[in-house]
Amino acid sequence: MQGFNRYYPPDYDPKKHHTLNDYHGKHALGDRARKVDQGILITRFELPFNIWCGTCNAHIGMGVRYNAEKRKIGMYYSTPIYAFRCKCHLCSGWFEIQTDPKNTRYVVTSGARQKDEDWNPEENGGYAVHENDPTKAGPSDPLAQVEKTAESSRRARETGAPRIDSLQELSETYNADPYELSKRVRKQFREVKKVEKRKRGEEEEVKNKYALPSTLKLVDEEEVKEEAKLAWSQERPAWEAEDRSKRRRIAAETGQTAPLGTKISKTLLSNSLKSVDPFLSGKTQPKLTPSITGIIRKPRG
Repeated sequence: MQGFNRYYPPDYDPKKHHTLNDYHGKHALGDRARKVDQGILITRFELPFNIWCGTCNAHIGMGVRYNAEKRKIGMYYSTPIYAFRCKCHLCSGWFEIQTDPKNTRYVVTSGARQKDEDWNPEENGGYAVHENDPTKAGPSDPLAQVEKTAESSRRARETGAPRIDSLQELSETYNADPYELSKRVRKQFREVKKVEKRKRGEEEEVKNKYALPSTLKLVDEEEVKEEAKLAWSQERPAWEAEDRSKRRRIAAETGQTAPLGTKISKTLLSNSLKSVDPFLSGKTQPKLTPSITGIIRKPRG
């Protein structure tokens, strides 16, 4: 592609300056190549496994990315061996991870340690994983090979037989009486179906009554009551404490020795009793004798 829209200064010499980056004294990779004279290139490196930082002893998860200093430290036949030097984002400590072409893996060399997550299948009810490396082949002695096979079979019987027995017992339990199991399942299904049908009927009735177009969610009354009781039991102590403090504050402002509510209740009770029985007041009125004008009573003699 032709170099359109590129400015070439008057003192640019193609023989002396092969590219514009050489003319400006810059590298094509920019700031990533600030240490390229030391054989170091800044690259984005992602942790291939979980590690523990050796400086702050913090856990760093697999997949965390760093701007690592990548450099070549050796060769394994024709494959280069690289080292990635990273700076911990938690404590600013440095750790280094190298490639291992021989074992096709990464190795932590300094500043951190790899989290041990190896899993032995033989210790967890599995089967042994045999190495495919010819240098780690099994015993060449036929008898030793037979012993190894017999040991694997014995371990498989010890770990697999109990599991097979438990699965067989479970299968026999489920298949002992298929009719009874089917009857029980169908009965439960009918009960659930009746409840759902009743709820749908109630929902349709409410929708038709109020002309609601959307689907309604029925509320369980018992659940609402339980939630209300729980909310009241949680809020009641705070409400009672606030009410007591309010009563004490009002009593202090009015100079009353007893709470205002107590005096009001006593007054109301006293007035109610007086209206029913006026003799409770202790004051009685003299009984007036009715008199009729124009009539003179004769004294009895």
